[in-house]
Amino acid sequence: MAALGVATLSVARGSELAEPPPFTTVVCSSPLGGREYCGANTSKGIVLSKSTGDAPCLLGKTWGYDDGGVWVADGCSGEFVVAAPEAPAEPPPAPAAIPAPAPEEPELKVKKSPEYIPNVGFRLFEGEKGEVYLRLFSYVRYLNQKGLAPFYVDSFGDVHEVPIREDVQLNKVFIPFSGWFLTPKFRYYLYVWSQNPLQGEGAQVVAAGNLSYTFNRFLTVAGGITSLPSTRSTEGQFPYWLGVDDRLTSDEFFRGSYTSGFWIKGEILEGLNYMAMAAVNLSILGVSASQLDLGLNTQTFMLAWMPTTGEFGLYGAFGDYEDHQQVATRVGAHYTHSREDKQEQPGTDAIENTQIRLTDGNIVFTPELFGPGVVVDRVTYEMMSIDAGIKYKGFSLAGEFYQRWLSNFAGLNTGGIANIVDHGYQLQASGMVIPRKLQLYVSGAQIFGGPYGDDWEIRSGLNWYFMNERGLRFNGEYIRVHRSPVGYSAYPLPVGGTGDVINLNVEMNF
Repeated sequence: MAALGVATLSVARGSELAEPPPFTTVVCSSPLGGREYCGANTSKGIVLSKSTGDAPCLLGKTWGYDDGGVWVADGCSGEFVVAAPEAPAEPPPAPAAIPAPAPEEPELKVKKSPEYIPNVGFRLFEGEKGEVYLRLFSYVRYLNQKGLAPFYVDSFGDVHEVPIREDVQLNKVFIPFSGWFLTPKFRYYLYVWSQNPLQGEGAQVVAAGNLSYTFNRFLTVAGGITSLPSTRSTEGQFPYWLGVDDRLTSDEFFRGSYTSGFWIKGEILEGLNYMAMAAVNLSILGVSASQLDLGLNTQTFMLAWMPTTGEFGLYGAFGDYEDHQQVATRVGAHYTHSREDKQEQPGTDAIENTQIRLTDGNIVFTPELFGPGVVVDRVTYEMMSIDAGIKYKGFSLAGEFYQRWLSNFAGLNTGGIANIVDHGYQLQASGMVIPRKLQLYVSGAQIFGGPYGDDWEIRSGLNWYFMNERGLRFNGEYIRVHRSPVGYSAYPLPVGGTGDVINLNVEMNF
């Protein structure tokens, strides 16, 4: 089976080396719900060459490594390529006899608990009946929007004020608990999530999550709240984006959000993954159950194919922090259909504000937006995206194309509203100029909205992993934007923003 996770495997180069260093294979297996550690020489990195167990091997989640070997967990079993053990050095000549020193007191070694696993968190409890992991994610943000124009004019000729900010916020606190109960096949993912710029507003704190049952690597059935897999960024990569907790405007404009429903996911073939979800709406955060229509009116389908290495880094994240020594590739496709009611849309100050907007920033349910006496109560939303990406030796390039259709407007005097078709794209390029330390990136996005106007942005930024670990980073971004169609308190851009924005963050994620 193709590898499902890849870590750096460095190969020495140079004219002074006559032949490549020898490598060997280490086999390491774990039962469902268990964890095993296998000693190995990982000084030159490690590669999962073959997965042999019933459960998937995911780097940082069900397998990883340290200076002394490789660990596997929760049914991951595989063959790992590592450097061959180094030959012992010749012993030095025996020194002249000297009196033996007095024996020292033996060092008292205490096993640390709870155990920390990078990108998974602290394992608080492990027993026959279950397992509990705890993670923490938070960041401090300095946001300077003083380079934005104070007003903008929408496509209908109306003038709007742009709320400009300069402040420092502990922008978000995210505390997930995960693990299994009674059987490793039954898993939970429960979390508390705050959005601190909304202090004093409704839905400033959310407690959510989901429950799932994994039959095998081909089928997991789940229910609860999750990110609607409508674009690549909502497949579960959070928070492993190039920026800290923010997307480009095109992604933010077209995507779905977190919502309630049922879903299935797994592998179809080696390197080909799927997910299908039936949900209540596009965004449940900030929406009560009494506001929802009857039925599961939102459907999303996702396919992701990784043809060369069978993986795309930790959680399929953006950027090549792992420093792939083989070319890793990915192609993905998403389709979402939803019949949305204006009552099912979150308020403008909701914790995760995903709304159906025109490209000029107006919400389609705004009374009399399309003319006097016109009130839209329902609309059909359809959106598709296609993405592709490549990673190699610390460099990555990724792009995504979006198209959205708004049709079947229902409500008062809506017969004259024509169907609306928007499309757009985003491109992101990054490079680890200092491995595990410094990453630079540039990105851009455009949205084409026909009579409602076009929007664009460009960004340049850096990530400084000042502890040589992914869990701590300083992120700095310069954003140049023209008519942002999206914006809310936790997002670095306001609706209608045109101009320059400085966005600085210190992120902790373990």
